[in-house]
Amino acid sequence: MISTPREDGDADDSLFRELLQESESGSASPDPEHVEQLRRQIEARTRLSAEESGAKLVDDSSRDPAAAPPRYSSPMKANNRDDDLFKDSTMTFGEHLSELRTCLFKAVLSITVGFIFGLCIGKWIVKVIQDPLETAMINHEINRVVKGIIKDRKAELQLQGRSLPEELKDEEAEKEYAKQLRTQLFEQQLVSSEAYLAPNEVLEALQQMYPDPFGKIKLPEAAAGGQKIDRTKMLHLHIWRPAEDDPRLKLEGLNVQEPFMMYVKASLIAGIIMASPLVFYYLWSFVAAGLYPNEKRYVNVFLPFSVVLFLAGAIMAYFFVFPPVLDFFFGFSDWLGQEQRPRISEWLSFVLMLPLAFGVSFQLPLVMLFLERIGLVTVKQYLTKWKFAILGMSIAAMVLSPGGDIYSMMLMLIPMIFLYFGGILLCTWMPAVNRPAAG
Repeated sequence: MISTPREDGDADDSLFRELLQESESGSASPDPEHVEQLRRQIEARTRLSAEESGAKLVDDSSRDPAAAPPRYSSPMKANNRDDDLFKDSTMTFGEHLSELRTCLFKAVLSITVGFIFGLCIGKWIVKVIQDPLETAMINHEINRVVKGIIKDRKAELQLQGRSLPEELKDEEAEKEYAKQLRTQLFEQQLVSSEAYLAPNEVLEALQQMYPDPFGKIKLPEAAAGGQKIDRTKMLHLHIWRPAEDDPRLKLEGLNVQEPFMMYVKASLIAGIIMASPLVFYYLWSFVAAGLYPNEKRYVNVFLPFSVVLFLAGAIMAYFFVFPPVLDFFFGFSDWLGQEQRPRISEWLSFVLMLPLAFGVSFQLPLVMLFLERIGLVTVKQYLTKWKFAILGMSIAAMVLSPGGDIYSMMLMLIPMIFLYFGGILLCTWMPAVNRPAAG
């Protein structure tokens, strides 16, 4: 008896049975040659159909000649069987929690090791954090000293009835003279404090210490001043000292624990930065298990760019934004006639938040590329809606800039505008990463 197939190729099996019944009508047993001829016809027909649909022939060289025609596997069925991307990594909810706990433990352990190493270099880190502020304080003090020197010199010459020298005759010459003074003082790292000395007190002190050369000197009655204190008759002097020795240019801590807490926080931040590659790796290893291959490729492309852009924003904030922002704040305080005495803790918060805000804002091109790749926004919409985009970036810069001033906001907004149009170029020139087929 001839066996008929039951798995694939149901249409071919029905045709085979129909033709077989026709061949068996009127005869006790089928003719083997006639059956083989029918098999060849069905095989040719099914092979042609398989080539058109992309099915694969199931190789069964050892089949019984009287068996059914060769079977063809369906591509849809093959995909359903073989395209289970996570068949070897399926986990229960409890196993996911256990894996998350392991990844978090490794991440915390990495941060702990980085923190211990950060404690060893904490003093250097604190100096790096303080340098921008101390430099700005020295520049502000030198500018104040230069202005005071020029003002006092003009007043003295006018009091004596003498004409102004060439370097003080017009505004341009005065600016050049002030620039030269600032350069000399900054190179020498010298600052000064003003002092007024009574001439008669100075002479009396000199006569007591050196009676021979100064004993016979007498001051004019107008210069002596008597018992009356008159600043106009005193000696106006600038007492110079190195900037690092001036207590006015030191960061202040109002609590005894503030320097220690700053040291610990700086070491912790350094530890997090040093351990961040491992932390990202452990967290990524947990998240990647739930992503499809095409999604992993997106992350593999985005992650390096994201790190580079974040570091670029932080570096720009430290080297190019801190100096003008601090100069603005100190200049504004000087315009109001107030003295700045920054606190350690408040400066630490500011010095951490500004680079962080710039690092986040520099992610704009990747956000634009991501939105374009998933189909929410097109390049044409980016180009036509650029005015609204700049308005949104202005609001974002106002929120993200920790200083709250227009100066730091503009310094953040201008790079974001360039990054916006750079994101449009990125969406245009960067090829898509094998998007998954729809359906």
